[in-house]
Amino acid sequence: MGQSMTAPPVLSLRDVRKSFGPVEVLHGVDLDLRAGEVLALIGENGAGKSTTMKILGGYQPASAGRILLDGQEVTFGSQHDGETAGIVMIHQEFNLAEQLTVEQNIFLGRELHRGWLLDKTRMRQLSREYLDRVNCDVDPDELVSRLSNSDKQMVEIAKALSRDARVLIMDEPTAVLTGEETRVLFDQVRALKAAGTAILFTSHKLGEVSEIADRVAILRDGALVRDVAAYEITEDGMATAMVGRDVSDLFPAKPDTAPGEILLRVEGLRVPGEAEDIGFDLHRGEILGIAGLIGSGRTEAMEGLCGLRAASATRIEIGGAEVNIRKPSDARDHGLCYLTEDRKLRGLLLGMGMRVNLTLQALDRFGGVLVDRSAEERALDDAIREFDIRAGGRDMKVGNLSGGNQQKLLLAKVMQTEPSILIVDEPTRGIDIGTKQQIYAYLRRLAAEGLGIVMISSEMQEVIGLSDRVLVMRAGRVAGMLSGDEINEDAIVRRAMGVGAKHSEKVA
Repeated sequence: MGQSMTAPPVLSLRDVRKSFGPVEVLHGVDLDLRAGEVLALIGENGAGKSTTMKILGGYQPASAGRILLDGQEVTFGSQHDGETAGIVMIHQEFNLAEQLTVEQNIFLGRELHRGWLLDKTRMRQLSREYLDRVNCDVDPDELVSRLSNSDKQMVEIAKALSRDARVLIMDEPTAVLTGEETRVLFDQVRALKAAGTAILFTSHKLGEVSEIADRVAILRDGALVRDVAAYEITEDGMATAMVGRDVSDLFPAKPDTAPGEILLRVEGLRVPGEAEDIGFDLHRGEILGIAGLIGSGRTEAMEGLCGLRAASATRIEIGGAEVNIRKPSDARDHGLCYLTEDRKLRGLLLGMGMRVNLTLQALDRFGGVLVDRSAEERALDDAIREFDIRAGGRDMKVGNLSGGNQQKLLLAKVMQTEPSILIVDEPTRGIDIGTKQQIYAYLRRLAAEGLGIVMISSEMQEVIGLSDRVLVMRAGRVAGMLSGDEINEDAIVRRAMGVGAKHSEKVA
């Protein structure tokens, strides 16, 4: 841990409280960030992590308490004040100007000049150097809107590196990164730490916390419940402190009974440029996991199946009858529903309330053109109770809900269509372990009630722990189907990487 535990705090919170209207969401939080130390701030969605980080960075004012910089009380009136003091924040939601280039984003508001003119040559050179530090080979002249999510995240990190921060706050920086990209990021974190930067790191991936953190601070319901050296707490200990209950049994038991009849049969599914000759069966009461590296065509194949992108198939059967799916409404009419991996951009209307979001996909159930408001309110009551959606009020904008509560609302939304087949894409991305446990239990309960579920996931533990069978994809094709004791990390990785995999392996 080096100098960190003996170094005086660079940035501190003392008895900080935050209220939104009459609701207090932070209850007297004390926190210290030290030079040359990585402090992991963890907790369930809604525990107060984002609010704490925004107060530290000047994005929100505290309602009470003090902020100390080098031991002296300060007041940040804005994020600009925070950045001027050397505090830089990498946001979970990208804080990039989509229609500007990578270079323009990195130097936005801090442009370099030669006399009266912009020094574009120097900015392009420095942009390339910052991007090289995070192994990101995008062109500095590329528009940000054309980048993948993982490249956008690396640009965010490069932008933060360009600011020579004294304090770097990282909000879920690895949520959209591959394993290799995460390794590169952690190399940079260690280099910044060695240079004396104080780093605040948040992640729902507790293995990452154990790997990178020197100290772990745990929030629960707006209060700090633990602040401990990382070597003194296990991942199970972190999880238990976060949720206030034992989560060692994260995944519900798999059923002993054989699955039911075939609900969905797919033969020769093709999505041009993305997936070729995809075939599988899905049984009633089964959770079929789809694994593979990013770029393997998992999401694209399932979006094609559901009519969300152009696709063709030799044959698709639902309930034993051949069907033709050309658009999402065709899929819905046949009882096939897709839950997107991007709840913020494609799943929910963040500026609207929970009721509108809940019923939008199934308005015909609530009167169509003349919507039955009371029926919608009853449906919202049921969803809040069944999915344990926690919000400050019924009229709260969905964008102000925590990520876990947004995800539970999205699940409730797709279930309003009463599907018999549910495809869930990255169902627990960016949510805490307690909410994961709830979603896993809910998906298993749906399967027990007779639904067939297809689950796309990049989390190996999730694929192994929840799936009854696993279809592995590689380079847009099926690389194998695993069941029983075959469902293990070695077997999945070997097929995903093409080691011993056979595209012709039987998948029915």
